[in-house]
Amino acid sequence: MLPSTAAASAVAVVPIEKGGSGRKFWRLTAGGESLILVRYGEDRPENAQYVAIARFLLGVGVRVPAIHFHDEVEGLILMEDAGETDLWSYRDDLWRVRRALYQRTLDEALTLHTRAHLAGEVPELKMQPVFDAPLYCWEQDYFIEHCLGRHFGLSAVQIADACDRPRLQAIADELADLPRCLVHRDFQSQNVIVRNGEVCLIDFQGLRPGIAHYDLASLLYDPYVTLTSAEREELLSHYISGLRGPGQHETADFRAVYQLCAMQRLMQALGAYGKLGHGDGRTQFLGYIPTALRSLRKVVAGIDGLEKLSDLLRRLPPV
Repeated sequence: MLPSTAAASAVAVVPIEKGGSGRKFWRLTAGGESLILVRYGEDRPENAQYVAIARFLLGVGVRVPAIHFHDEVEGLILMEDAGETDLWSYRDDLWRVRRALYQRTLDEALTLHTRAHLAGEVPELKMQPVFDAPLYCWEQDYFIEHCLGRHFGLSAVQIADACDRPRLQAIADELADLPRCLVHRDFQSQNVIVRNGEVCLIDFQGLRPGIAHYDLASLLYDPYVTLTSAEREELLSHYISGLRGPGQHETADFRAVYQLCAMQRLMQALGAYGKLGHGDGRTQFLGYIPTALRSLRKVVAGIDGLEKLSDLLRRLPPV
């Protein structure tokens, strides 16, 4: 509760600039206490589900900010201030520091992936549509339209000749047929808050049934942070060891699916950067295209049946 009398005059309200979700955030500080105020609109219906999902995730053991107040009519949320330092802020620290934080983050993901889908039905919980073949295809099309077409200026003919559409469809079908758990959907460094060495997940309103590999690829191929191949491998092995348990061995299939999800996630990110940068006037997102494209080139080069697309990606200018 905010303090009264003289202390109330010391209330500080500071806007927080964050992401591209259309929500507005403020940090409210008074008497040594701090809370986060969120205002969301009706432009993205999933934002209204944030509170129910937060309470659900806390109930299954995933660390997320506690909700103190929610006004559905006004679209206002007052919640715990988990801190202002995200995982992205550690991007230049020594690997031993970053590794520990990433491992804790992956442990939270493991809790989400192994416990949340086992919980009983929650009537007020309205998640986003399941990750099915049309949604994977939508990510591919999003990349083709807003990155290849809008950003790089490729024609429909150039795209049609080089995108290996039948193989992309087969990948969408393959991923959609796999057993599902619940996934965060936007599991990247700016959606992980770090305080006192512990981590807390935010921006989870896109929660939906999907496959764990997608969240892993989102974090480990995050265009906002540079991880070496060795660092990425070490973190992937950490997650797999927790998933498999002592004495159990990973399967080649897990890594193959992980690579397909890396392709999907990078396509989604590149499509988003193109749309935000060229369509919404948020040109700062265009600066992340080169990093994401370099990662996509490497991933696609290792996937059978995408040779034409791989060649096209290699020929794109480094802009």
